[in-house]
Amino acid sequence: MAYDYVIKNTTMRIIERLYNNGDLDKATLAGLRGAVTITSPKAQKVWPVIMNYLPKEYLSKNGKPTTGEIAVYAAVRFYAIFQQGQDRFVYEVSGEQAEGENLFTALAALRKVEEIKKPLDHRVQALLATTNIDSVINSLTHLVEILKGKDKTKKIDYPQLAQNLYKFQMNYHCANEVRLAWGEQYFGLNNEGKQL
Repeated sequence: MAYDYVIKNTTMRIIERLYNNGDLDKATLAGLRGAVTITSPKAQKVWPVIMNYLPKEYLSKNGKPTTGEIAVYAAVRFYAIFQQGQDRFVYEVSGEQAEGENLFTALAALRKVEEIKKPLDHRVQALLATTNIDSVINSLTHLVEILKGKDKTKKIDYPQLAQNLYKFQMNYHCANEVRLAWGEQYFGLNNEGKQL
């Protein structure tokens, strides 16, 4: 679908703009971390960036955030949370030839640590049980914070996450597809065919 490219590309361009080859836009990143939603007053620092990169048809015409604005903002905020206090770039695309990982694949690696497995599984299962986008974003925020606290070396594919969040908001069927994909990434088999 066309949104695959638009949402992913927009998120990628915003993240690259905020990282700015290592000369981080610290004020905007701080605003992102402090604002849970795009409508928050603290989010106003990032509005010029998001509204500059997101095509007009994805922008609100009535002040109520669009599904595109919600998805892109949330993913960029997750990037800002993970980037805080780090000089190296914490984003990269995922795929066979790339270092980046989907968020749930990165979280699956944490399941190997016995003392975190049970509480992490509980959080992930609670997230996978909801269809409310605000609850999903809130849960994802906590999962990003947990991942950052346990393994700062990860590079996450935030544009892919933005695409997932956009698709999640389309309808119940799409939300189920996204939740299944996340569950497969988190609970699925590793390359050797063994349970993680």
